[in-house]
Amino acid sequence: MLSYMTAFNRIVSRVCLWFSATGLALMTGIIGWQVYARYILNDTPRWSERFCLLLMLYFILFAAAAGIRDKSHIGLVIFRDSLPPQPRKIVIIVTHLIVLAFGAGMVWFGMDMVMSTWTHVIPTLGIPTGLSYLPFPLSGGLFVLFSLEHILSTLFNRAES
Repeated sequence: MLSYMTAFNRIVSRVCLWFSATGLALMTGIIGWQVYARYILNDTPRWSERFCLLLMLYFILFAAAAGIRDKSHIGLVIFRDSLPPQPRKIVIIVTHLIVLAFGAGMVWFGMDMVMSTWTHVIPTLGIPTGLSYLPFPLSGGLFVLFSLEHILSTLFNRAES
């Protein structure tokens, strides 16, 4: 079961990174167009800045989720690595439980934000404001999923890939 979870999470993590990279490239192109339109055409697109902020929310949070899965997020490991094996295992599990709880909070409170703002519209884009908050519960769910994988791998002494 854990090997299936690991394989699934590896694919989801890669999709998150590709999604984030695409969002970053798209944002760069839109900002380039905005600068060109402002200074050359004297006609700044009203939607570009707000759309880039929306994109940024998505690609940053999904990249953060992939960072949790790949263990490339910031962490202080000097203390943890200096511990004997059993206490180290406990610290690793507690750390992932904290990240899991944070992700669960993102899901819970993020869904509340999405639902409470779904009927409001972003004027320059004409889309529901709830879309601005949607990456919080989505990436929070990934935080939970990826943290759970790390906890199970640590408990069963399995190497993750």
